[in-house]
Amino acid sequence: MSTEPTARNWQSPSAAERLQILQHAKSIAIVGASDKPSRASYFVATYLSSTPYRLYYVNPVVKEILGRRTYASLAEVPEPVDIVDVFRRHEDLPGVLQEAIDAGAKNLWLQLGSWHEDVAFAAEAAGLGVVMDRCVKIEHARFHGGLHLAGFNTGVISSKRQVLA
Repeated sequence: MSTEPTARNWQSPSAAERLQILQHAKSIAIVGASDKPSRASYFVATYLSSTPYRLYYVNPVVKEILGRRTYASLAEVPEPVDIVDVFRRHEDLPGVLQEAIDAGAKNLWLQLGSWHEDVAFAAEAAGLGVVMDRCVKIEHARFHGGLHLAGFNTGVISSKRQVLA
């Protein structure tokens, strides 16, 4: 598998297909989860902790994130997860894919800005669903009515932009 970004020839799942993945999922492993509040993975973990998903944080360096134990690898997670949400560098993605396959994961989800055609095709060949260059938090919030321009639930449902005083 190549470690260099490639042209975008892989076909992304539609919004309906992404919604179906999120609706059928019961568990999510966040690979590359961080205990640093400034990191995107921490923000996503915080958001997902308010959902019914069973969450597993995969980070071999820290012992706990948001009061939950972490796992050094997907192999240590106590169940095959429905979604492996990946916050890792481009060159690490083939290894994460292999871990996901070995752990019996159902879907590989690469976060915003993460696109790896070889990994996507290999994941699909192994029977995994694939989403790339999308944020689980944003997609979940979008489908469940909790997305505001800044990514926060304002409690207001409207087609008009709010004017801030």
